[in-house]
Amino acid sequence: MTPIQANGYQVYFHESGYKALVQLLQQANYSGIFILVDEGSHEYCLPSFLANLPTEIPIEIIEFESGEAHKNLHTCLEVWNALSELGADRKSVIINLGGGVVTDLGGFVASAFKRGIDFINVPTTLLAMVDASIGGKNGVDLGALKNQIGVINAPKMVLIEPTFLETLPQNEMRSGLAEMLKHGLIYDRAYWQEFLDLSALDFDELTRLIYRSIEIKNEIVLQDPTENGIRKALNFGHTIGHAIESYFLEHPQKPTLLHGEAIAAGMIIEGFMAWRKNLISPTELNEIKAVISDLFEPLPIEAEDVLPIMDLLIHDKKNEYGQVQFALIEGIGQVIINQTAEKEEIKEAFTYYRT
Repeated sequence: MTPIQANGYQVYFHESGYKALVQLLQQANYSGIFILVDEGSHEYCLPSFLANLPTEIPIEIIEFESGEAHKNLHTCLEVWNALSELGADRKSVIINLGGGVVTDLGGFVASAFKRGIDFINVPTTLLAMVDASIGGKNGVDLGALKNQIGVINAPKMVLIEPTFLETLPQNEMRSGLAEMLKHGLIYDRAYWQEFLDLSALDFDELTRLIYRSIEIKNEIVLQDPTENGIRKALNFGHTIGHAIESYFLEHPQKPTLLHGEAIAAGMIIEGFMAWRKNLISPTELNEIKAVISDLFEPLPIEAEDVLPIMDLLIHDKKNEYGQVQFALIEGIGQVIINQTAEKEEIKEAFTYYRT
C-alpha cells in the first residue's frame, strides 16, 4: 500500500512500514529505543514487533497498566521516571506500541521529556489505527475529564500492521468501527454506505477500509492541523460521547466504556440534534440509528443520568466563551461546525436515544 503523506510524517503499511522504521532508526542514529506498551500489547504484539525490528540500538521496554483509567499524569510521571532511570537522553526515541491510550500518553510523554524527544506510533487496535495515532494529538485525562492535558505534536512516522488486529476482542474491534463510521458520516457518503452490510467483510476488505479511514482523517487534518476550523468536524459524536465516557468512568455503578462505545451513543444523540435543526432527513436519522444500533448495545443511561452528563459538556475542548459547541452532520457525508443547542434540545436528544 502506498504510504500516506501526513503533516510532517508518513503513515506506512505492512512490510514497507517495518523497512521504513528500520531505515529511520539507522538514519537518526538514536542513542536508545524505548518501547512503551501496556499489558495487552506487551503480551500479544511485542514479540512479533521485535522479530521485525533488526537493530543494534539498545532497546528497553516500559510497561504500564491497561485502560483509560491509567491515562493520566500519574502514569506519565512513572514513565518519565523510568526513562530517567534507564538513561534516556535527547537522542532517544519512544515507540508507542499499543492502542489509543498508549499512543496518546506516549506521544505526550515524549513531547515533554527533556523538552521533547522523537516518538513513533505503532497502533495495535483498530481505534488507534484509524484515529488516535493519526493527526498529532497527544495527551491525558484530568481525572475523569477526557484529554484535558496535552499537545499537538507529530510523530516521526506511523506504522500500520493490520495483523495485530487478529489478537483483538470483538468489543475492541467495534470500538474502532465507531470512528470509521464517523469518517463516512462527516466526509464520504460512499464510504459510509460500505458499512450498511458488514456480513461479507473479510480481512483484505478491512485493510482497505482502514486505509480509506486514515485518508479521510488525514485530509481533514492537513487543512487545519491545530483545530481552529474544519478539524472540529472530527468531533461529531464526541461532544456528547466524551461526556458520557467521563460520567461512566467516575460513576461507581456504571460500566467503564470503550471510547467507541461512548462515541456510538454520541453519534445517535447528535444525529437527532442534526435532525431537529433540519440538517438531515428522518430517513437519514433512521439509517444512522439502525447501523449503529446493529453494532452497539444501548448504553444504560437512565433519566437521572442525563443532567449530570450534560453538566460535563462545559469541559469539551471545542467550547468558546462558555458556550458548548457541536459538529453536526449536514446530510450524510457533510458536516457543519460551531453549532450550539439549547438544553431542552439536548435533553430531547437523550430521550430519543433512551427510547
